[in-house]
Amino acid sequence: MSDEHVFELGDVVLQSGMTLRDAKLVYTTYGTLNRRRDNVILFPTFYGGQHPQNEPMIGPGMALDPAVYFIIVPNMFGNGLSSSPSNTPPPYDRARFPPVTLYDNIMCQHRLVTEQFGVERLALVTGFSMGAQQTFHWGALFPDMVERILPWCGSARTSRHNFVFLEGVKAALTADDAWRGGWYDTPPTKGLRALARVYSGWVVSQAFYREQTYLQLGTASLEDFLVMQEGRRLNSDANNLLAMLWSWQQGDISANDMYNGDFEKALGAISAKAIVMPSQTDLYFPPEDNEWEVQHMPNAEFRPIPSIWGHMAGSPGVNPVDTAFIDRALKELLTS
Repeated sequence: MSDEHVFELGDVVLQSGMTLRDAKLVYTTYGTLNRRRDNVILFPTFYGGQHPQNEPMIGPGMALDPAVYFIIVPNMFGNGLSSSPSNTPPPYDRARFPPVTLYDNIMCQHRLVTEQFGVERLALVTGFSMGAQQTFHWGALFPDMVERILPWCGSARTSRHNFVFLEGVKAALTADDAWRGGWYDTPPTKGLRALARVYSGWVVSQAFYREQTYLQLGTASLEDFLVMQEGRRLNSDANNLLAMLWSWQQGDISANDMYNGDFEKALGAISAKAIVMPSQTDLYFPPEDNEWEVQHMPNAEFRPIPSIWGHMAGSPGVNPVDTAFIDRALKELLTS
């Protein structure tokens, strides 16, 4: 739908104290920036996703309509397009890629929005999963700039349970002998397949499997579904997956000098009008976490997605019913 562009960031000093040298933020845009520069929507990417995977939420007649809004989709660091283990030159390549937090991502996205486009206000920030985590960060870090947020299937802080789930995913991948501490010459395909199998136990709900909902995806059996999930990960770079996984595990809107770990203060600073949308059956971003967060946000509504698709309820375009539910909420928020 749209060409990708590269925003040259130069050398970026990260929260870790390391430097991401010659950093690049790859992004794409949809629609036209108006004269007032006030029709901007920011739509960050999710774990393992790149900007084309966001496109099912963008189109004529949808909430994110390029005929009305100027939509910017920045690719998260580590996703293979923006600076990542797979495309950074030595000695910071592969296993030596510096750790990047979601805070680091948002600071660089802010530079893109302000320096490249001269934008001072965002009509909306929205996103799925890790895109939702970035959405919460935008609301907390730049409350005077963000008018609305709609994070779906993600949290403002990664829970301990979510952290442990990701430890299982990481262990499955790195147990492959071909992993070689991240210095592999051929992809650790056994580990990537194992990662996909572990992930499949969490990405949808128990009811999804009980009712054999996977058959709606064109698979002929449970094993067929699992092999299809393997195929999604075999095209990914293992170091990239682990870099994004680390960012996910450290997700916390208060882990910065602005809030110094005071999570409730960070939530209370999110002045944007918000609809927070978990999937009611998400196993690693459970609705209870968002319900607690919304209680500490001054202008937020808690609105779960009524779905048995678990986390996949929010995956753009995968389930038309859930996609439509999210789109209706986005339209409602944008017209408020």
